[in-house]
Amino acid sequence: MLSARLTQTCLRKVSRGLATSRRSMSAFLAEYDVIVAERSALAGGFGIPPPPLDAAQIGQVIGELKEGPNEKLEELLIHRVPPGVDDAAYVKATWLSALATGKETNQSISRIRAVELLGTMQGGYNVATLAELLNDPDAAIADLAADQLCHTLLVFDSFYDVETSAKGGSAAAQKVLESWAAAEWYTSKPEVAQSMTATVFKVTGETNTDDLSPAQDAWSRPDIPLHSLAMLKNSRDGIFSDVDGEIGPLNQIEELKLKGHPLAYVGDVVGTGSSRKSATNSVLWHMGDDLPYVPNMRGGGLCLGSKIAPIFFNTMEDSGALPIEVDVGEMEMGDVITVKPFDGVVLREDGSVLAEFKLKTNVILDEVRAGGRIPLIIGRGITSKARVALGQDEAVDDIFNMPLPPSGKKPGGFTLAQKMVGRAIGLKDGEGVLPEQYCEPKMTTVGSQDTTGPMTRDELKSLACLGFSADLVMQSFCHTAAYPKPVDVVTHHTLPDFIMNRGGVSLRPGDGIIHSWLNRMLIPDTVGTGGDSHTRFPIGISFPAGSGLVAFGAATGTMPLDMPESVLVRFVGELQPGITLRDLVQSIPWTAQKMGLLTTEKKGKINIFSGRILEIEGDVISKLKCEQAFELSDSSAERSAAGCTIKLDKEPIIEYLNSNVVMLKWMIAEGYGDARTLERRIARMEDWLANPVLMEADHNAEYCQVIEINLDELKEPVLALPNDPDASALLSEVAGRKVDEVFIGSCMTNIGHFRAAGKLLQDAPKPIPTRLWIAPPTKMDEAQLTAEGYYSIFGTAGARTEMPGCSLCMGNQARVAPGCTTVSTSTRNFPNRLGQGADVFLSSAELAAVISIEGELPSVETYMKYMESMDPTDESIYRYLNFDELPDFVKSADSVEISDEMKKAAQELDAA
Repeated sequence: MLSARLTQTCLRKVSRGLATSRRSMSAFLAEYDVIVAERSALAGGFGIPPPPLDAAQIGQVIGELKEGPNEKLEELLIHRVPPGVDDAAYVKATWLSALATGKETNQSISRIRAVELLGTMQGGYNVATLAELLNDPDAAIADLAADQLCHTLLVFDSFYDVETSAKGGSAAAQKVLESWAAAEWYTSKPEVAQSMTATVFKVTGETNTDDLSPAQDAWSRPDIPLHSLAMLKNSRDGIFSDVDGEIGPLNQIEELKLKGHPLAYVGDVVGTGSSRKSATNSVLWHMGDDLPYVPNMRGGGLCLGSKIAPIFFNTMEDSGALPIEVDVGEMEMGDVITVKPFDGVVLREDGSVLAEFKLKTNVILDEVRAGGRIPLIIGRGITSKARVALGQDEAVDDIFNMPLPPSGKKPGGFTLAQKMVGRAIGLKDGEGVLPEQYCEPKMTTVGSQDTTGPMTRDELKSLACLGFSADLVMQSFCHTAAYPKPVDVVTHHTLPDFIMNRGGVSLRPGDGIIHSWLNRMLIPDTVGTGGDSHTRFPIGISFPAGSGLVAFGAATGTMPLDMPESVLVRFVGELQPGITLRDLVQSIPWTAQKMGLLTTEKKGKINIFSGRILEIEGDVISKLKCEQAFELSDSSAERSAAGCTIKLDKEPIIEYLNSNVVMLKWMIAEGYGDARTLERRIARMEDWLANPVLMEADHNAEYCQVIEINLDELKEPVLALPNDPDASALLSEVAGRKVDEVFIGSCMTNIGHFRAAGKLLQDAPKPIPTRLWIAPPTKMDEAQLTAEGYYSIFGTAGARTEMPGCSLCMGNQARVAPGCTTVSTSTRNFPNRLGQGADVFLSSAELAAVISIEGELPSVETYMKYMESMDPTDESIYRYLNFDELPDFVKSADSVEISDEMKKAAQELDAA
């Protein structure tokens, strides 16, 4: 935590300095040099650059530049301010605009130089001034402003200002339109190299996003250079961290760079786990390229993996890197290789062929040249729009590689997922999107949580987003509320307004887990995304993504998608005594392993689910409540699936939405915002309830694999074995192992699980022999469990009750004891996630409660004896929060009326 203390010291010193009303130029620079020196001393002298300037600091820089020239201050103004709509960018753009329009003059920065510097700011606050200058009476200024706009993409509605000026006779504006139409913003960039020579940085086995962006260091994620110090901080085979458990292999990385080539990140399995752009940021900080005029961020870079997790792959694409799936078995740490992306080969240093590959898409090299998938999408759109404005055809395939159509024949029928995405791109009912088809579905619902939210905020700023186009964007604070660091407290106070000012909905610290709230805001059969990999809708479908793509989805209302294939899991038979829904969850990888469709060996790993959509159905499944269905969809993240659908009957969905309408009205009554967004979502729910029709897969839908699981044959619990949520075993195969700690919580739980645990604990001997942690998913669950007396049971048993939220699950708050054996109901059990060196089994809440009482993994017979009192149909236990039946919520809801304006807006969205 040395780096955290130093950072706080730096910030305090800057704050003290900025409080001075007037200081000399040298005083500011001297104090800034202290920050530079302290950051340079971090990690044993490895060092990182200082943070970008904030609004107050750049205001001070500008104030002193007004007093006289200073080369160093000019460099800070030019290179140390984030682009887009950051607060500091606003201050910078305001002053440069005053200089560019001639309203002010300055000895250091001429009018011409001010126009040029506005052109480096990428979009947002600089665009209006540049568009205005296209009509400047000084033709040289107008032409210079045009030069800046020609390579600016984040212009949004200002495009029409340029178009209007061109139609009004502005030669400069005409020049901009013609440049955009010719895609000079793209063609002026260097072509992707035919050969890329790199030094191999090889990480054997599986690299998950916890390895690259440790949860314990989540507080530093927005500070990319600082956070990157923790990448691979836990030593492993071939990786030698500088300070084990604290600082990654910085010296090892630097030694490899001495060979004179950039590094390529190479691994057997790369990027499994969470949808953290921070993982990509860390890799690229060590192995990517500086971005001009963008402080403390890098792009580009090479990532080679025998298997690259789909979300990580996409996030690398978004960052302008080149991810390649290729056999890396013969690549070793320190090897010098040459990658020929156009030829699809990797060469040894002697020129012989080491491996062959095929790029995932024909568009990926365009993405690399453009600086990432997102700028390519935005830029292609600008080029197409400009061509239409000039009376040309909108097609842009003369310059860009356009996505190829699907290679296979049209299927006889469509899956549920294919139909949902089809509707989201405007296909008529009954039509679906084909596997491999590129599309940009409408994002109806977007979720953001607090350890990725600050990064998403930065991405939204860089996209110059001042208002959301997605219908509903929600921000939670479930990952940091219980044990906030000072930087988290700042986030808790600043991020809600940022989200609500753009039309989003913000929860409050202590409310609980993002998914338990966001799921209650969903519209059936719609598509969404989220910055948490467990954003897996129980109704509709979600494609989770890194913070950059989530920001893009929120800002534009759409998301790029290469439609994945689908795997169907069909449950048949009847649920057996003592078998829980969590056992069905774990039976999916357990069955896939027995079928040879999934392996846990990392080298040459097989995973039928990876990058595909997991579609689940069955007679038992269709009758599930939505809260229960989420257990299944949630777990698709652990399978590395791209998304998940659950086929439910409409009755549980009707029940769910009736409850949710009341909850959302209660939120409005309680002062949650943005109220208009909540009103519109309520209206859309009520519209669906008035005509509750669900999509269904066609009877002749085609899947790349069908896995059938016979519940009649599943007669004992299935657990995930330590360090891998895919590795599975029956209870009888692991019974007898001593257990030290038990955690009942995470987004995999609902109120029924806590009642079941309470019933089992009620008659347990006191004290129980394990350390038991209890963390309900929402504050509403906590209140109801308290009212029903369950918190008294937990307290009497000696359990540690946590604030509603993620608690132990993510591993960035409280943690289990190092090296202990734990049983958890959480989502993942990657090494060191819940506790350093801990062995973590994953199980149902019911089994976890029995284990907490027994102090060991029990025999099947012992477990079944406990479960004799647990009837899965007992509504006194497995009863969910129906807010339309809770008097306090109904009373609040009755005070809220939905405006005619929002009802009309909802109908227009539904019609679209």
